[in-house]
Amino acid sequence: MAQMDPDAVAKAFVEHYYSTFDNNRVGLAGLYQEASMLTFEGQKIQGSQNIVAKLTSLPFQQCKHNISTVDCQPSGPASGMLVFVSGNLQLAGEEHALKFSQVSLPLSLSLSILVRVD
Repeated sequence: MAQMDPDAVAKAFVEHYYSTFDNNRVGLAGLYQEASMLTFEGQKIQGSQNIVAKLTSLPFQQCKHNISTVDCQPSGPASGMLVFVSGNLQLAGEEHALKFSQVSLPLSLSLSILVRVD
């Protein structure tokens, strides 16, 4: 099997993740496992259900992520990668966008990608 380009995989993952976040946060559950960990403003949240509960409880329901950069480094023997994303987050009803950055450690399992650490 041909080796997949990590940058192309990272870009596809980021596009899928933020499109799902913006349009159907509950749909992110399939990208996390029970061992997955999200650190949000110092709070550590583990497990797919807990992570989605946190993301759906944020004080804004409608938003649009505009991605500026996606940087990727292969990580580990299990087709993992370290992905750094930065951009702007436009909240519904707000004039000015917020800056955001996120580091994820998605793991590739077969043809699926799961987030290990976010």
